[in-house]
Amino acid sequence: MGPSAIRYAGLDARIRALGRECRDWGDVRVPVPESIAVDDESARYLPAILETCRRVAELVEEALETDLLPLVLGGDHSVAIGSLAGLARRRGAGGVLWVDAHGDLNDPGSSPTGNVHGMPLAAGLGLAGDRFHVDGWPVPAVHRVALVGVRALDPVEKERVRRQNAKVFTMSDVDRLGIERCVRESLGFLAGSRYLHVSLDMDAVDPDTAPGVGTPVRGGLSYREAHLALELVAESGVLDSLEVVEVNPILDRENETAKLAVELVASALGERIL
Repeated sequence: MGPSAIRYAGLDARIRALGRECRDWGDVRVPVPESIAVDDESARYLPAILETCRRVAELVEEALETDLLPLVLGGDHSVAIGSLAGLARRRGAGGVLWVDAHGDLNDPGSSPTGNVHGMPLAAGLGLAGDRFHVDGWPVPAVHRVALVGVRALDPVEKERVRRQNAKVFTMSDVDRLGIERCVRESLGFLAGSRYLHVSLDMDAVDPDTAPGVGTPVRGGLSYREAHLALELVAESGVLDSLEVVEVNPILDRENETAKLAVELVASALGERIL
């Protein structure tokens, strides 16, 4: 429902208004959760998720092969596993700007919930374990990562952030330094990577502004901070791929979060006030 809500909010027209061509390749179909068994509570629905991500990876790779910029829409951040796999298959391990309230660096053994949407960055970095390895997917798919807007990390995630080649700006850092410095330093850190992927989880934005997310955390980016972050990405001219995830219309108010998602995509693709 998340991608449908974003489309309904006028994504296609907003992209075309920027003078860009827009090709909608439709949804990657997923099974209804109630129709399949949860074989393992430590990584719930993992086989079905990986099959979905396999198709996402194929489409991302196809977009790159035809000189298109992949824009992946997701209700659930686990789709990032496929985005990163497709990018790495085409270009090798690259750099990721992860804009999120969470680290998404858990694995099945450390996750308190067993929800795979808390594991995609760990999978991309090759830290989630053999169960996430799929034939033909490079491991790791990511060699450098910058996280912005983080404010909810589990204990294992904190340790992994410290050990990894990562640049991390928590919301406390954003408060002290400003979003512009945080994003500019992140992009500088990622410069020279084989690809630059931006993964935007809508829960990075404060829930007062983006209420329709699955795991809201108070104290997030403001409306203007979120826009400026994506405007700086566009200004850098190095964006290779973008995904916008965790839009849940059931929890939203009048499609407010999906509308904001469309606005932020437009900022990432170069829309300006003047």
